Amino acid sequence: MKDNTVTVDISNSPAELTFAANFNVAVPFIDRHLGEGRGGKVAIRSADGDITYGELAANVNRAGNALTALGLSAGDRVVMAIKDCSAFFYIFWGAIKAGYVPVPVNTLLRANDYRFILENSGCAAAIYSPEFAAEVEPALDAADPGPAHRIITEDNGESFAALIDAAPDNLDAAPARADDDCFWLYTSGSTGTPKGGVHAHRDMVVSSQYYGVETLGATEADIHFSAAKLFFAYGLGNAMTFPLWTGGQAVLFGGRPTPDTMFETIAAFRPTIFYGVPTLYGAQLHAMEDKSPDLSSLRVCVSAGEPLPASIFERWRAATGLTILDGIGTTEILHIFIGNSLDHHKPGASGKLVPGYEARIVDDDDSPVTPGDIGNLMIRGGSVISRYWELPERTAQALVEGWIRTGDSYYQDEDGYFVCCGRSDDMLKVGGIWVSPVEIEAQLVAHDAVLEAAIVGRPDDDEMIKPEAYVILKDPSDASNALADTLRDHCRNNLAPYKYPRWFNFVEELPKTATGKIQRFKLRG
Repeated sequence: MKDNTVTVDISNSPAELTFAANFNVAVPFIDRHLGEGRGGKVAIRSADGDITYGELAANVNRAGNALTALGLSAGDRVVMAIKDCSAFFYIFWGAIKAGYVPVPVNTLLRANDYRFILENSGCAAAIYSPEFAAEVEPALDAADPGPAHRIITEDNGESFAALIDAAPDNLDAAPARADDDCFWLYTSGSTGTPKGGVHAHRDMVVSSQYYGVETLGATEADIHFSAAKLFFAYGLGNAMTFPLWTGGQAVLFGGRPTPDTMFETIAAFRPTIFYGVPTLYGAQLHAMEDKSPDLSSLRVCVSAGEPLPASIFERWRAATGLTILDGIGTTEILHIFIGNSLDHHKPGASGKLVPGYEARIVDDDDSPVTPGDIGNLMIRGGSVISRYWELPERTAQALVEGWIRTGDSYYQDEDGYFVCCGRSDDMLKVGGIWVSPVEIEAQLVAHDAVLEAAIVGRPDDDEMIKPEAYVILKDPSDASNALADTLRDHCRNNLAPYKYPRWFNFVEELPKTATGKIQRFKLRG
C-alpha cells in the first residue's frame, strides 16, 4: 500500500477502511483530487467566487508553508476563529498537511472564552477573521501565555492572505499515522468550562464514509450547503469533509443564517443537500407562510444539534415535499452516529445506527437496560476522540474500554429506532449549540439586583429548548417585567447571543440539596 492512502472496500457493509502506515489525512481529502482529474472542477462556491480543486490544493500548500515560515514545530496548535470562507479550508488543511494541529473555535464566543482556549491549548498561532476582532483581540492581549503569532486573515497590512500569497505552492505531507493527533474541537462540559477534544487523522474519513456516503448517500454530483458553521463538528462534516471526500461541491455562507439568507443562498447556488437545525427549520416554516422560496434543487435535508420534533418534520414535508433526516452527533464523535435515511426514517426519532458504530443503552451502573427502557447512551466507533486535552479524569469518566458516554438519555423502540429523551445532565442545547446553565447563572448573579439564579430548559411553541431563568432578587419588591427585560439585555450583552434566558421567574427560594446544590430537575418538573 502506498503512503497516505486509505482503501475503502465496499464489498462489506459497512465498508472496510484500511489506512496506510504513513497516513496524513490531507492527502486523500485534498491532493487525491488532482490525481483523479478534478483539478479544474469547482470545489467551493460562495459570494466571493468559485475555487477549483486545483486552486484549493495550491492554496492549502501555501498555507502550510506559511505556517512553517512562522517557525512552528510539529504538533503545534493553530487556533482558528475564522468565518465560513475558503481561507478556513486553506488554513485547516494546510496546518494538517504541514504537521500542525488546527483548532477551529466557535466564532460566537466572548473574549473570556477565547482567552481560556488560547491559554488551555497552548497554541503557537491564532488566526482570526476581522469580523471577530472585537472579542478575539482583547483575549489575545490578556492571554498568559498567549500565542507567539496572532494573525488576521485579511486587512490592509500584514495578514495571513499576504503570507499565503508569498508562499510556495508545493508541499510534501508531514509523516503521520491514522491514529495520530490531527485536530481539536472544543466542547463545553457541565461546568461550562470548554474541553479540548482531540481527534485523529482517521476520524474525518470514518464519519465521511459511514454517514456521508453510506447513510446520506452523498456522491460527486452533490452540492452541499450547511447552515451550521464550519467550527461545529456538524458543520465541519456538512460543508467540508463530505464534499471533499466524495469530490462534490461546498457552498459557503459567512453570515448569520436566517430564513431569508438561507432561501437566497439556496436559490442562487442550487445545492442538492441542505443541513440545518430544528430551530432554523421552524423559522423557515414560519417565513414560508408569506413567501414561496425556490427549493427545487434540493433532494434531501438533514437536521442535527437537537431532536427534531415530529411536527416540524411533517410540516416541512407538507410544505416542501422534502424529507428531513434527523440524527444525533457529538463533538466527541465528530458527526452523526445515529440517523435517519431516505430508506428508513421515523418522525420524532433520531434514527438507527450509522454503519461502523455500536450503541449501548445502560443504567447508572453501566448495565444494559431492558429493551424499550430509557437509559444512558454509550457509543463505540472509529471517529471517537482519543482524550480531552489535559483532563485525564474527565477522559476516564467519558471513555470506557472504547465506549464513550454521550450524556444523552435514550430508548430503542420496537422498530429499532433510537428515541431521544433529553440530556442525562443539566446541559441545554439551544439552536443546536450546547449551553451551560452555570455560565448563564453566573452572568445573572453578576447583576446588582440578583442574589441567586438557576437556569433550566423549557420548550417554546415549536418544542425547541430555550433557557428559562428562576431568579432570587436582593430586593423582592424590584420584581417587574422591566427588570426582566434589563436582565435579559444584560445576558445578551455579555454572553454569546443564543444564551440569554427567554423567560424569567422571580422566586423567593430555589430547591437545593443538603450540600447547597441547586436541584434543577425540580424546576423543570
